[in-house]
Amino acid sequence: MLTASHNPYQDNGIKIFGPDGFKLCDDLELEIEKLILADDLPHPGSDLGKAIRIDDAMGRYIEFTKSAVGSGSLNGLKVVIDCANGAGYHVGPLIFEELGAEVIKLSNDPNGLNINEGCGALHPENAAAKVREVGADVGICLDGDADRVIFCDENGEVVHGDRVLCLCAKALNEQGKLNGKTLVATVMSNLGLRDALSAEGISLEITGVGDRLVLERMRKDGFNLGGENSGHIIYSDYATTGDGIMSALMLLAMMREKQVTLSKLADCMDIYPQVLLGLDVTEKPPIETIPEVHGAIQSAETAFGDDGRVLVRYSGTEKKIRVLTECSNAELAQTQADAIAAAIRSTIGT
Repeated sequence: MLTASHNPYQDNGIKIFGPDGFKLCDDLELEIEKLILADDLPHPGSDLGKAIRIDDAMGRYIEFTKSAVGSGSLNGLKVVIDCANGAGYHVGPLIFEELGAEVIKLSNDPNGLNINEGCGALHPENAAAKVREVGADVGICLDGDADRVIFCDENGEVVHGDRVLCLCAKALNEQGKLNGKTLVATVMSNLGLRDALSAEGISLEITGVGDRLVLERMRKDGFNLGGENSGHIIYSDYATTGDGIMSALMLLAMMREKQVTLSKLADCMDIYPQVLLGLDVTEKPPIETIPEVHGAIQSAETAFGDDGRVLVRYSGTEKKIRVLTECSNAELAQTQADAIAAAIRSTIGT
């Protein structure tokens, strides 16, 4: 797949899926990179593969997604969909229309350069404004390769990604379809998600950042729902990766079945106050080797106890360090974030 995900077209790269439909593991990706960067490619011999064109791919996908929720399941819903001028620009609105929804389309005129440009999942304010303007029931914001989705409710309010994960987990659990009564999410999810699920007898498994890590945990332990609060939602009973259109269909079908608004569905958890800082650094030594920073982190963890958490990690692409503090007490979260930031500035900060 040629994609820059949610980034501008200049960042396009290659994403490769294995014969089972899943993303490749790190070892295989590194092996492919070595082959590409080598001076000479090895002669394939009898292992030379074949290119196969699937002319009816769009039709197959439409029927597959529609079958997941049932014909006519979106009758009476008015939907705004921002296609990010990307992969879902045509097929996305078409699917919702064929299932009975009235669809208002945004950013569905790609020209090869305008993908993700001021639109889509990174700019849900566009769909939110249109929802208020036309009195829609929901706003759906895809990213460029349509594997992520951000929602706006009927009031034009952007719905926090953890609320979406929470309501999806609760709905599957009510149906007796949530494998292991467990949701898989990342360290970026709010502690309020943990507490809301726990009250329903649902466990929360936490992984590092990245939808691939979420999926690996799901496959390892047989769980069938996971995601990131940035918009990736993986229903592994239906797909081998995040699918923004499929995720949106599942949520809209839920609204129709329960006959409730999205704002009502999303009122399923309390969000703990968070402080998120991004600081420039001169170098990236292991955090535990910097006594001042390590000490500040430990002090924050002690101050929070079970009512908060600290996450400090380096950016994978920039010379930055990210500090996240989260606590039921907003003032305490800010104080501890400032203390950690001060330790960083006095040691490795620019």
